[in-house]
Order: sequence, then structure tokens, then C-alpha cells
Amino acid sequence: MTIRVALAAAGALLMAANHPAIAQNKYGPGVTDKEIKIGQTMPYSGPASAYGTQGRIEEAYYEMVNAKGGVNGRKIKLISLDDAYSPPKTVEQTRRLVEQDEVLAIIGTIGTPTNSAIQKYLNQKKVPQLFISTGAAKWDDPKNFPWTTQLYPPYQMEGMIFAKYLLKNRPNAKLGVFSQNDDAGKDYIKGLKDGLGDKAKTMIVKEVTYEVSDPTVDSQVVALKASGADTLFTMATPKFGAQAIRKVHELGWKPLNFVVSVSSSIKGVMEPAGSEASTGVLTALAFKGPTDPSWDNAPDMKEFKEFIAKWYPRDDIADGSNVTGYISAYMTVKIIEMCGNDLTRENLLKQATNLNKVVAPLLLPGISISTRPDRYAPYTQMQIARFDGKTWVPEGEVFNTDAVGQ
Repeated sequence: MTIRVALAAAGALLMAANHPAIAQNKYGPGVTDKEIKIGQTMPYSGPASAYGTQGRIEEAYYEMVNAKGGVNGRKIKLISLDDAYSPPKTVEQTRRLVEQDEVLAIIGTIGTPTNSAIQKYLNQKKVPQLFISTGAAKWDDPKNFPWTTQLYPPYQMEGMIFAKYLLKNRPNAKLGVFSQNDDAGKDYIKGLKDGLGDKAKTMIVKEVTYEVSDPTVDSQVVALKASGADTLFTMATPKFGAQAIRKVHELGWKPLNFVVSVSSSIKGVMEPAGSEASTGVLTALAFKGPTDPSWDNAPDMKEFKEFIAKWYPRDDIADGSNVTGYISAYMTVKIIEMCGNDLTRENLLKQATNLNKVVAPLLLPGISISTRPDRYAPYTQMQIARFDGKTWVPEGEVFNTDAVGQ
């Protein structure tokens, strides 16, 4: 009898080895045969609430996936909590997600200061902090923070790309620099100055910053105009980006104004600033604009618009944050699919850090997502675009730089 049992056990092991599909499933926290629980915090209130739609569209995307049967038969449950863009609140809510809700991973949390507040905690706990919506250089640090990855174009790269644009099209510019006084702002400015090289000292005539607690940025814009700058680099979150664009217009000042991608939302920034004030503003993009008619017949854009109409009809399709959230949800589903039945935290991280030229929906032609265990930065390409009063119109070719994020 003992021999029979041993032979049966050996046969079962051999069968499992030859047929991985019937091998024992490996589950991390938050995973069952029917469900995968993930978490995030979002600024549904507070100074960056314009970004809140990103979390809502991710919820809608997972609802769509679940309605089709989920991923490998498992439904995705997203627990998305408000942190008001306040780091202490982010810490409180994230600890709840990890210790009480026991999520598999934290995915898609927005903001540099908010993610900074939880990075050490999550890495010590070995909880994946994946596809966070911030492009700060600090997220590409697999040696010290191996559990943290981003899914936003690196800020330094974007600053460098605008520098390349200036050197090519306006080499004698008198440049005013306006930025948020935090790590994100410093990354953008570092990329800008690195891109300008020795010319940074002569081209930049004024630098000013603002705090997220400031009621307005009117005084900073006035100071920049007084400097004699004819070109403006605006690094701001949506509320302050709209304020800056509007104040520039009110002053009758007509600089070439570049706003960074985090402040390029048509609904969140351009429309509040006003069509007349925002027309002519430049930005750098990695994604297709839903209101750009040149993409109307693109299959991925058609799918996106059908998704919005059915699953998220309560919001404006022109809001760029919806595109960011849509891509984040798509990539999350993709890495979960790649995990198969090995739904552990370790394997989820492995899949997220071994992406090879993934062409996610709504990426501009020539742009793809790649990560390696030694380089987490997902993008090396972006395109300059100009706002024509209604949508972003691409200008020239895609800029490519491999230096940023390495």
C-alpha cells in the first residue's frame, strides 16, 4: 500500500511538472482562485484633485475586464482611497491597504511627494509599488528600491527634450523657469539644464518656484515677465498650470510657453486657462490625444472611445488623465496575465520589470514601454506638440534620448 501511494505521488508530481497548468497555484496576499485584490491612493480631493479621474477610469477598466470574465478566471478588485495629495494621509491609507485589506500590490498611486512618503515602507514590506504615476528620477532605483516602478515618462527626459527643441528652434531664447518646489520640479529642471549644457547659464534669465500650498502663482509669473524672458518653462500641477497660463495672458505677455506633460490636460488645464490664453502653448507627449482628429480611425482610439462611452460616460474624453489611467490599467492587466497562476508579489514585480517594447494602446507611433531589472524607467521617447485651441497638434519627429533614466 505504501509503495502504491508513493508511486501515485510520484506520478502526480511528474504530471504537474510536465503540465504546469495543473501544477499547484502560487498565491500572494489578496489572491484567491476567484479574485485579485490591488490597492492605490488617489487625490480625489485637495490641490491635485484634477488627477482624481485617473483612479476612476482605472476602476471602470477593471469593471470592463471583470465583465468579460476577469484575468485567467479571476476578477480584479481595486481598492482606491482618497489621500487628498497629502503625504501623511497617503501613509495612513497605504498602511490600511497593506495591513488591513491585504492587497497584492499598490498600483498607480499618483504624485511624487505621496509616493515618496510610502516608498521605504512598501520596499521594507516587499509589497510591489508598481506603475506609479510620477516621472521623478528617484523611481528608477532598482538597487535601493527594487519594489518600486513607474509608468510615467521620466521628468528629466522631458526637460531634456524641451532643451533639445530650444537649441534647434530658438537657440537665443531668454528662458524663464517656473517650477514646483519639490523633487518633481527639481528633476524637470535638472533635465532642462543637462539638455542645454553650457548654454544653460546664458539662456536662463530667471528661476522661480511655488509651493503646493500657495493660493495663486500670480506673483511668480509677474516676476518672470519682469525678467525679460521671451520663453517660459512651466512645471506645475494642473491647478497651478492653468493659473500660470491665464496670468501670462492677462499680463499681455507673449512668451513661447512650454508646459510639462503633467499639466497638459485639455479639460484640467487648457480649458480652465481659456482657449485664447492657452492657444500656442507647447508640451511633450507620449500619448495620442482623444480630441485629435488625426487619430479618429486608429483602432486603439476607437476602442478607447467605445470604452469611455460604455464604461465611463460621466467624464470628458478630452481629459489627458483618462488616457494615463487607461494605459495604467491596461498594463496592470497585462502583467497579471503574464503571471499566469504564479500570482505572488515576487512574480508580479518580475513581470513589471521585464517588459520588452510593449506597444500599449494610445501610445504615439514610435513610442513603446520597456523595462529591465537594472533600468525601471519605462520611456525614452516623447514628441513636442502645440495646442491649437482645441487639441494638441504634434510638431516634427519624436525625440529620443537614452541617457535619461539609465
